[in-house]
Amino acid sequence: MNESFSAFVRVLTAVLWGPHVLLLILLAGVWFTLRGRFIQVTKLPGMTRGALCGTQRCGGFSAFQSLTASLAGSLGTGNILGVAAAILVGGAGAVVWMWIAAFFGMMTVYAEGVLAAKFGTKNAPGAIGYVQKAFGRHGAKIYAAGCVLSALGMGTMAQTGAASSVLVPMGVPRVLAGIAFAGLLLLCVRGGLPKAVRVTEKLVPFMAGLFLALCAAVLLLRGSHIPGAVRNMLKGAFSLKAGAGGVCGMILAMREGISRGVFTNEAGLGSGTFATFRTENKTPEQIGTLGALQVFIDTILLCTITALCMLVSPVRDFSPEAALSVFSLVLGRFGELSAGVCVALFAFASVLAWSCYGMDALLYLLPKKGTAEKRIYMAFSALSCFLGCMSPFLGVLNVCDAFNGLMALLNVPALLVLTPQVFAKQIAQKPKKV
Repeated sequence: MNESFSAFVRVLTAVLWGPHVLLLILLAGVWFTLRGRFIQVTKLPGMTRGALCGTQRCGGFSAFQSLTASLAGSLGTGNILGVAAAILVGGAGAVVWMWIAAFFGMMTVYAEGVLAAKFGTKNAPGAIGYVQKAFGRHGAKIYAAGCVLSALGMGTMAQTGAASSVLVPMGVPRVLAGIAFAGLLLLCVRGGLPKAVRVTEKLVPFMAGLFLALCAAVLLLRGSHIPGAVRNMLKGAFSLKAGAGGVCGMILAMREGISRGVFTNEAGLGSGTFATFRTENKTPEQIGTLGALQVFIDTILLCTITALCMLVSPVRDFSPEAALSVFSLVLGRFGELSAGVCVALFAFASVLAWSCYGMDALLYLLPKKGTAEKRIYMAFSALSCFLGCMSPFLGVLNVCDAFNGLMALLNVPALLVLTPQVFAKQIAQKPKKV
């Protein structure tokens, strides 16, 4: 039975998250980069200040709340354990392909933010709004179903499974970790995303600051190894010297880097739009800028720093269970415990954000949107948290890839269909209530 199920998962993942889907996401980013004339380099840095300034809100989110909520969804364990998995499978060169995926992904997420701001509504939130505009209600329902599955899979099971895989060696039983994650989720998610942002706007800066401080300490102590680590990344990404083996290695680094890059920054999935489209008193272009900034912080900044810490350390085992040994070998027990706290916080932030995304998507699917439906979904989310802690991390990760693909196969074509709307000049209008 287990072998049959594993075979089914492999086939499903190959169909929904095979190289064709990764290529589609990457080409979409290239397309929007060319159409926007590389505005992620020429204009977005200057637009960032305007996108972030101001805190007044009439019922939606401030720009800072939207950014931290979208970061909470993407700054999960993928920024630590996902990077380790990419290096484990694809070598150091996978990091370079994560950069490439993120550079073009910035424009994909920019397009998602612009379209969500234009077409997202209270009844069709975030990406659901523009998928409905592109493919009608039936297409939007398929996308929403994929979002619910991804929320229960990647957003909860994968996150808590990854966290438990590093907490167990530190003496935290899986059952206890599962109960803790599930209990905290039920405590914080009751009010949906509008209530959850009150947690994320405080949690995200704290956990990111703590993790950056740890990484800075590692890089300071192992600074002499940084040039060699950078050479290994560039060599592994583009080297063809080893003949057929070199070509296969480069392809593997490319596939793993792009796959894990999308896993961590979620470009092409449209998930972050459930938070950013609610931003008050901002133009669609500014909301799109918040999305692009999220990808930059998530992958180009944090994932790069994580990768450098791993590659400059004495560690050569980058399995999820051994990932924190990077910090323990360099910083001792304090470093290991602090990194474990970061993994747990990163996991919980993603669980919280994705549970709210999934709830919004489920309410779109249901004819009735009462309190009972929300409570049932919250119970399933809590159960997914617990089951994730009890499941092998890499096995859960493969299933989650398939769910991501279901979202991407509706989201990316919708973006391409609505490309003219991404770059159309916005007519001045009153801020809409969401």
